[in-house]
Order: sequence, then C-alpha cells, then structure tokens
Amino acid sequence: MTDVRADVPADAGPDVAWLAPGTPVDLDNCAREPIHVPGSIQPRGVLLGVSEPDLLVVQASENLAGLTGVAWSAALGRPLADVLGVPQAGAVVRSASAFGDLRERNPVEITVDVDGAPVPVDAILHRTVLDGGQDGTVPPLTNLVVELEPARGPRPFSFPNTYQAVRSAVAELNRASTLQELYDTTAQAVRSLTGFDRVMVYRYDADYNGEVVAEAKAGHLNPFLGLHYPASDIPAQARALYEKNWIRLISDVDYVPSPIHPTAHPATGRPLDLTYSTLRSVSPVHVEYLHNMGVRASMSISLLQDEKLWGLIACHHYAGPHAPPYATRAAAEFLGSALSLRLVDRTAEDEVHRALQVRSTLAWLTTATLDEDRSLPDALLGSPSLLDVLPAEGVTLALQGETGSTGEQLPPEVVDRLVTWAAARGGEVVATDSLQRDAPELDLPPDLVCGVLALPLPEGQFVLWHRREAVHHVDWGGDPHNKAIAEREGDGVRLSPRKSFDRWRETVRDRSQPWTPQERSEILELRNHLLEALYARSRSIVRAAETLQRSLLSEPPEPDDLEVGVRYVPAAREAQVGGDWYDVFLQPDGSTMLVIGDVVGHDTEAAATMAQLRGLLRGIAYDSAEGPARVLARLDAAIDGLRLGAMATVLVGRLEQTDEERAAGVTRLRWSSAGHLPPLVVGPDGAAQALTAARPALLLGVSPQAVRTDQVAVLRRGSTVLLYTDGLVERRDTGFDAGVDRLGRALAELHDLPVDEVCDEVLERLVPDGAEDDVALVAVRLLPQH
Repeated sequence: MTDVRADVPADAGPDVAWLAPGTPVDLDNCAREPIHVPGSIQPRGVLLGVSEPDLLVVQASENLAGLTGVAWSAALGRPLADVLGVPQAGAVVRSASAFGDLRERNPVEITVDVDGAPVPVDAILHRTVLDGGQDGTVPPLTNLVVELEPARGPRPFSFPNTYQAVRSAVAELNRASTLQELYDTTAQAVRSLTGFDRVMVYRYDADYNGEVVAEAKAGHLNPFLGLHYPASDIPAQARALYEKNWIRLISDVDYVPSPIHPTAHPATGRPLDLTYSTLRSVSPVHVEYLHNMGVRASMSISLLQDEKLWGLIACHHYAGPHAPPYATRAAAEFLGSALSLRLVDRTAEDEVHRALQVRSTLAWLTTATLDEDRSLPDALLGSPSLLDVLPAEGVTLALQGETGSTGEQLPPEVVDRLVTWAAARGGEVVATDSLQRDAPELDLPPDLVCGVLALPLPEGQFVLWHRREAVHHVDWGGDPHNKAIAEREGDGVRLSPRKSFDRWRETVRDRSQPWTPQERSEILELRNHLLEALYARSRSIVRAAETLQRSLLSEPPEPDDLEVGVRYVPAAREAQVGGDWYDVFLQPDGSTMLVIGDVVGHDTEAAATMAQLRGLLRGIAYDSAEGPARVLARLDAAIDGLRLGAMATVLVGRLEQTDEERAAGVTRLRWSSAGHLPPLVVGPDGAAQALTAARPALLLGVSPQAVRTDQVAVLRRGSTVLLYTDGLVERRDTGFDAGVDRLGRALAELHDLPVDEVCDEVLERLVPDGAEDDVALVAVRLLPQH
C-alpha cells in the first residue's frame, strides 16, 4: 500500500487517519481524504514530474500524448528535451534556473507541435522538495513539476501586464470607503475579468461557516447574497490548501481524471504532492456537490488575513465548461491579493479607531481611581464608565467593601451565583456568551442574562458585565443540520452531499453578542489597573503587596508526569512585591509552558509592569502552537504597539512530547530567551549543565524587530530543569559565571530530593542571608511515564 501520511498538510491536523489511495470517498469519510495527493490531474492540460538536476522525466500524466505526441510510458526516464523539444525545454529550464520563486515567473510561453500544427502553450512551473526514501538512506532531492496548458485562443494580455488588466479595479478598491464597497467592487471586477456566470465574495466566521457578503451574477440567476453555508462544505484539509495555493480552477466538473504514472514517486515511494499544482484533480465529493448545485465549472481565489484563510472569491459557471486562460486567472488572483491587503488595512484602521477610544476611556478611569477621595465604584461608574470600555446591558462591581452598578441591574442573588460560578472557573478573565450552554445548573433565563464577563479579584472582589440574549436569524443555503443524503449503491448505502440549496432560515437563541479577543485583552489591562488602584489605596503596604502578589503569582499545575516547585523571594521583604515573576500553565494540547521573567526596576511600578507582561504573555501563548520565540516576538510587538514602555528579561520554555518520544522516555524542552539567563538541567545521573543559545538576545521591549530564535534540548525522564532570575546568582563581589557554577554544583548534589526541597535548599545555599535582589525560580522534574 502506498504511504501518504508523511505528506499531509501540517495545518490539517496531526492525528488524522488519512484514507489509503483508492478508498471510496463519501461524506462519511471525506474529512480524511488526502486531497493534496490525488494521484491524478484535470485533463485540460498535462503534467510532467522532472528530476533535478539531471532533468529526466520521472512521472507523467496519462494524457501526455494528446499534447506532446509522446506517450507517457515512452516519456519516463527520458530527458525533458526529448519530450518537449529542445527549444521548449530550454525555455522551461532557463525559467527554472533563475533566482527566486519560479512561480512568480509563470507562465513560460512556449509553442509545441500537435499533429503538424503549432499550438501555443502555457508552461506552469513549481518545485517540490522531496525527502529521502522510506528507509531514510536517500538524500533530499528537488523535483520540478511542469504543467502544460494549451493557450486556447489569443492570450488576453501578456502576463507581465497583469496589473494593467486590473488597474481600474484596484483604483476602485483604493477609493472604497466601506468594507461592503470593497466586497462589491471585487465581485464585479472578477466577473468582468473572468466571464463566470456568478462571482461571490464568501466570508468565514470563527467556526469556518461561510456567508456570501457580495455577489455579481447573470440576471437570470437566483441570488445567493446573504446565504450561509456550513463549515463542512469546505473541510479542514481543503482550507489548509487554500492558504498555500491561492487559486483553484475546475474548468469542467464532468472531467475524467488523468492518472499520474507511476503513482508513487520513484525517489520517495509516495504520491506526488500537488499542493501547488494548477491542474490538481479535486475530491469526487466536491465534484458531486457542484453537480448538485447545477455548477458546470468553478474557480476559487483565497482571501487571507494575517496568513490565515479569511474567505474566498467563489466563481460558478452554469452554461457549460469554462476555462479562463492562465493570465486571466493570474489577474483574478492579483485582485484577490489586493482585496486581502485592503481588508487588512480596513480592519486595522477600524480596530485602531475603536482601540483608541477604549484606551482613552481606560486612561480617564485609571486617573479617576487614583483620586482617593472618591470610592472606586464612584470612580468607575460615573461618566465615562466601565460600560464605555466594554459595551453590555449592565455592569456590577464590588471593590474595597463597596458595591455599585450601572445600566440594567441584576438581582443580588443572581449576581452572587454568577460571581461564585466565575470564581470556580478560575482565570483572570472569565467569559461566556451562553450561560445556558456553559452553566445550565444556574438555570437563568436568557432574557435576563445570557452572556457574562467577570473579573475575579483578590479577597472576593469582582467586576461583572452582563449581556442579554441576542436572538438573530441566519439564512442558510440548504438545511445545515441535514448536510448529507443517503444514496443506495448496489447492496450498500453511501452518504452524498445535499441536493437542496433553497434558503433555509435558522433562529439562533441562547447566545449573547460574543466577547471578542480584543475586548478580553482590554479588560485584562483594566484588571491590572484595578490591581494597581487597590494597591495604591491600601493603608498597609504589606497587605497591599501581599494582595497583589497573590493575584499574580499562582500555584503551578500538577500534571501526572511532572513535579513542579516554584519560589519567589522579594528583595524588599517589607513590601513582598517586585518585578520578578514565574508562570507555569498547561496548554490544551498537553504541553506545559514555563515562564521566568525579571522586569527592569523595583517596587510598585515593576510589579505593575510585571502584571501587564504576565497577562499579555499568557494571552498570546495560551492555546497557540507557536514556539517560544514567536511568543516573545509577539510580546515585543505588543509592548511597542501599546506603548507600555516596559523592559524585562524573559525566558519562555515549552515542554512537549510526541508519542515516539514518550516511548523513548524523553521530552523536548523548546525555549527562547529575551536576554535572560539560560535554563540549568541536571540529568537523572546528577550531571548538570547550563543550556546555551546560538547567540545573545536583546531584552524584551528594546526593539519590536529583535530577532528571537528557538532552542531545543532533548531531556531524559528523571531530569530536572531549573529556571531562575539573576538575584539567585548575582553578587556584588563575584560575576554571573561564578554564581551559575555554584548553582550548578548545588543542583547536582540535590538532584535526588523532591523539587520542593530542591527549591528550599538552593535558596538556603545561595542566598542564606536573604536576597540582595528579587529571586524567582521554577524547578520541574520529568517523572517516569507508564
């Protein structure tokens, strides 16, 4: 059986059990179809796989002879020039040999002889990188994929003049003052350019359900504008391909796929990856879906925002097959890219305007909280109020023994139940847009309260926003809850795409307006300001410092495979607060994040900055597959963009493990440092070492362009990892190196002790008379796994 597992798109999910080649595909299993390796192409052109650097044909589509006069079987193993002709092959090779991304130079315009007549052909090139053979003995190779499409009729314009072809449309996009104008202009321009019967701009929501937000169509067609389509219509692996290959054409849905021979590439033993192919054959389920809609040809153009799929320009043709030339498709793709850029600009502009208003209100409220002659409820519920920071039906708070509310008021017993529920959930910000879904035990009517966002604060204090149910109607293109129909095939039954796409209205209940990520981030910042206000208003420095510290330095999680110990020793013991911090939290994927940091400065200002950085870092890193270096880079950008003026040394680590590593008894520590001391590791045998980075890194907050890199260490189970701040090793009379050496020796001698005892003994040995500077440390032991 041919193995396709190693070629699956990484963003389609690592644990998908992909279908083996030749498995019949229906709606029951199409989410597991490896659509990037279909083993065939659409026959509007032909495909050659050419080895490099010897330029021998190693794979060919079955329909090769129809365009070149050379049978696929005769082409295999022959030089490219023998198949295409010397001048034609020379043109292809010159383009492939030039510097840069060869896809940017497509197409290569050549002419081939077909039955004695010259036929203009577009040669479309891309390169794939092949790994070695399945035993790993063959070195990596590159493979040139040459796709040949007859240029039917005169070319509409020379490819280098793509911009000229869409210049007026781009000018209209630049003049558009609203998002809807951007959508409408793009739909009309793409239809005028390509000649499709219907062109739609299709926008995804957070769950990848799609909505038609603009449409340009032939007059006799029913409108699709405003219709929604379920996420299952475009499965995850198809969305992953759209993020890589920005345009896909099916010129005739009745096409008969032309197989690629041999199916398995000789160098890898796996099917040829057609992710970037223009002729890639498509899923039979998708073809059936188009048939059911009455579509005879289709084209899709990706719309991206921050390199993620935001939506599509979807083109449908009903009158028959439709094959816009490559240059026309390239111009349409250019329009899609132009719209993507305008969307980013417009979204950023709208968000900046909203964020500036919120930030102005936050600054006003923060100033008001510093006036100790006013109670905190009075300062926060006046004009402007907390409802100007976060729109809601009402907000209720309890701070420093006083309560207050503005907007619609909830019964006190309802507030008590909501606050108790939020506190039990844990976290600095607790939010839901559906209490009926997430807290049915509260049994609260949605017309009273449906969504809440809560800030649990120390000593039972809180701020609580609430929103009522927002009933809304969604018009679907067919019933989204009946996406498949059963059809009998012989003695069996298969699931087929739905055949009805009539408007189907759904009423969505038990949901409030959602709390957006931007709103949550701003409320997290408000929380930090509130903590500062609570601190400043406290008559006892010790009590205020302890309150702030408890809210910021939490107990670490206790996963079964790790033993974790944490300690914090402030330099100013009377205040019990400083700029050093640690953090340990679990990711949904099972990995564990380790953070240690040291803010430049001391006392209240350093603690406030530490609170901001800790909250920002958590928000950036949680539920993200990004490595520590990317987390630090985004934190740098946030410090710069939000003008926090913060500087700190920070180290972020991620303990992660594959099934193979688990079986081998090892775990990977992926880490990155922003000017912080590297981790110390002591193995199960007691051998200690300080990990090293490839090069020194700037402190956090120095430059948003600072280069951050990940380092990886493979650790045996039984090893202990120690993250620490410089107060543990720095002395006025000795340098860092001597202190790190002392710490390494102590850690080696203590490696058999439980980590909590290791933490206490390390502090006793290195700072027996108390720390001259703040000290934070995290010790993690990798326990044996069963």
